[in-house]
Amino acid sequence: MGWQPLQGTKPDQKLPLVASLYVLAPLVIWGLLKIEGSSLHNYGLIWSFSLFISLTKGLILAVVGLGIIFFLEGILTWVHWQPKNLTRAFFLSSPLLIVALWVGITEELIFRGIFLSQLSQEYGFWVAGAISSLIFALLHLLWERQQTLPQLPGLFLMGMVLVWARAIDHGSLGLAWGLHGGWVWGLALLDSAELMSYSDSGLAWVKGIYNQPLAGLAGILCLLGTAWGLNLLQ
Repeated sequence: MGWQPLQGTKPDQKLPLVASLYVLAPLVIWGLLKIEGSSLHNYGLIWSFSLFISLTKGLILAVVGLGIIFFLEGILTWVHWQPKNLTRAFFLSSPLLIVALWVGITEELIFRGIFLSQLSQEYGFWVAGAISSLIFALLHLLWERQQTLPQLPGLFLMGMVLVWARAIDHGSLGLAWGLHGGWVWGLALLDSAELMSYSDSGLAWVKGIYNQPLAGLAGILCLLGTAWGLNLLQ
């Protein structure tokens, strides 16, 4: 692929690179568990009915948050909706949900599972959460440099919200998995089905620099609203 990490990735390199990483990551995690003699339970992944209840709550909270933000942006004419593409969205929704859940559980197991649990032994839960969230944000620079830089504060805050989700879910990754998967699913569906497009109106720093929600005030407010919603779930 000719990938050079210090230079980011080109569009034609990103898809095969990302796909290979999400295929290899579970194998690396499995190897780590074997070496440590531990299990997924130690990192917050406990297969039980309560996990799927938390997963569902996270999905709903994530989609509702995105819906509110983009609904308000539609009222302000910052985005234009394309209802003619609803049929396309319907057919894409299930496969995209599967992909989003895979991405969500992989990243949550790594960052809010392994990293957070290991770092907590040395630095305490919240310092470990901040460190793992910083790593989570900075690693996104590997994919795309220019558009990711303005998103770094939002990505860090996203990481901390997901840390908070694990904390209030009594150490389980269910809620964080649902939130992460829901955000990925919602944004991927809007983009892939072309359900909306950004207009030229509105301030970039509010709606998102380069049309990236996490690079604007709207995305930050969505995350803060999610944190408030999580607080209500306690």
